[in-house]
Amino acid sequence: QVQLVESGGGLVQAGGSLRLSCAASGSIFSINVMGWYRQVPGNQRELVATITSGGTINYADSVKGRFTISRDNAKNTVYLQMNSLKPEDTAVYYCNFLQFIATSKQVYWGQGTQVTVSS
Repeated sequence: QVQLVESGGGLVQAGGSLRLSCAASGSIFSINVMGWYRQVPGNQRELVATITSGGTINYADSVKGRFTISRDNAKNTVYLQMNSLKPEDTAVYYCNFLQFIATSKQVYWGQGTQVTVSS
């Protein structure tokens, strides 16, 4: 099992910045993917950004140039620096952890943290 603890959400004005953190603990293997997804009530959860343990990064087009994902492998922690925030970034942000053990895929989610951007 892997546990994820998120922090850093809140309320910010448009144009402002927030930084999210997610620390993973438990049965973690060295090769994994950590990332952030977000969800607005009534909509599907959508990808924001992911980063592999090797440093490969993927961003949703809507956040490219504004958000930066990074990780500290020694701390099993992933960060999401969100700049130039827009009201449409308002959502619950979920940390995601994925790893493969043999042929078995393990996926874990954090509890979610609310990000609200006021106009």
